[in-house]
Amino acid sequence: MSIFKDKILLITGGTGSFGNAVLKRFLDSDVGEIRIFSRDEKKQDDMRHRLQNPKVKFYIGDVRDKRSVDSAMSGVDYVFSAAALKQVPSCEFFPMQAVRTNVFGTENVLDSAVEHGVKNVVVLSTDKAAYPINAMGISKAMMEKVAIAKGRQLGDSATTTICCTRYGNVMASRGSVIPLWIEQMKNNAVITITDPNMTRFMMTLDDAVDLVVYAFEHGRNGDLFVQKAPAATLVTLATALKELYGKDTPVKIIGTRHGEKLYETLVTREEMARAEDMDNYYRIPCDSRDLNYDKFFVEGSEVVSQIEDYHSHNTHRLDVEEMKQLLLKLDIVREDLNLN
Repeated sequence: MSIFKDKILLITGGTGSFGNAVLKRFLDSDVGEIRIFSRDEKKQDDMRHRLQNPKVKFYIGDVRDKRSVDSAMSGVDYVFSAAALKQVPSCEFFPMQAVRTNVFGTENVLDSAVEHGVKNVVVLSTDKAAYPINAMGISKAMMEKVAIAKGRQLGDSATTTICCTRYGNVMASRGSVIPLWIEQMKNNAVITITDPNMTRFMMTLDDAVDLVVYAFEHGRNGDLFVQKAPAATLVTLATALKELYGKDTPVKIIGTRHGEKLYETLVTREEMARAEDMDNYYRIPCDSRDLNYDKFFVEGSEVVSQIEDYHSHNTHRLDVEEMKQLLLKLDIVREDLNLN
């Protein structure tokens, strides 16, 4: 029997890549009810017809509108907060839209969860929130701060526990390069690579859901959880895809796009200084100091300057064969290669 037996799980942004993966994991579990909350009625309708499952309930709403969040929150035990604007270019051109959804929208979900006595909320974040250089990453970094501050304010004895999970690149999720490169290969077009030496963490959607479940089961208020993950260069990823599909598709280097980093950081050195190694995960507890400015101006930490960030350039680097094995775990690849 799991902690989710006969409980109600609410997934905000439930029609997105993460929402679908979480839904898939819990659908055949002993959870009592799964609520899908999103603003896209077309995706909800498609999901409803595909599933035909009475355990899944659908709620149209927007995290920006707290009243619609409240209507879906009543009676809920667990919340996975995945609703977000996550496309780097669109957030760059419309930064306030990212703020309204990723920051204020998350605050609405957290406030509603506390008011309704929800047991546990896990908030989805991204490696782009560590040392952010683009609007999407900045909005996600502020979202983390809001969630962690709310958790710290509630304390360990509160009814509701709020924690965050931070992910690297989730392979084949909406907007990632893998579906794009597969489409380019199928259409006999060139594969467009920004920088062949650019590295990204490589995680499957199943890995991402494992982290969510781990956070639900082990999280304390204000915790941030990170899953250790391998990384690969973009040229390694492209080579692995070409070999799996048996294509000799030419590659075109287009240069780094606006708001992109050469490598991504999953845990900053400041966070690593207080991180707890949990085998496959890092748990970063919230800073429990109060607003006493003497502590900030008088006391520092020499440890921080001696620690290195945990980033995609210094984690385990996948070679082409290892990358191929990881790609073979993806449904989109397995279906194309008739391996299901």
